[in-house]
Amino acid sequence: MLFSIVGCQRHSEMQTEGTSYLHGTWVQDSIPHQDRMLNYTLHEFTFSCDSVYTTMHVHAKTKTMPDSCYKNGKWTEYAKAVYVVREDSMIVEGIYTKENWKQKVSGCYKQGQYLPRFKIVHHSADSVVLENKFDLRPIVLRKVADLICIPKKRWEM
Repeated sequence: MLFSIVGCQRHSEMQTEGTSYLHGTWVQDSIPHQDRMLNYTLHEFTFSCDSVYTTMHVHAKTKTMPDSCYKNGKWTEYAKAVYVVREDSMIVEGIYTKENWKQKVSGCYKQGQYLPRFKIVHHSADSVVLENKFDLRPIVLRKVADLICIPKKRWEM
């Protein structure tokens, strides 16, 4: 009984501050040689305290899904998560969502857990370069909006 009590950790109902230099909205405008790629994804990240909202604009020249989902090779996916930065690593844990940030349990594209792992290659006041540890293409982001972290209860987000 003691091990089960000691082994459990209660997570706070409140957001934490997160990483201040990330607070805001960041966009990826392009990927080098994207016109020659069969598929690629352009990202938008909004960091609010310890939460991240990700919009992924997917471009695919090859159809690997039903016509109703393929949409001429361009579609958008969404995910929301919490993140933590440790030295040069960003650990993200969340779920794929619908456009309204509610959990997606069925339909086209990805669903379930959203678990990317990023290396922070560079950061400045207006740019961040991430490298996804599962896809070595750099994600070069530019800041388009600042956000001030005001921690909220997790269910109010």
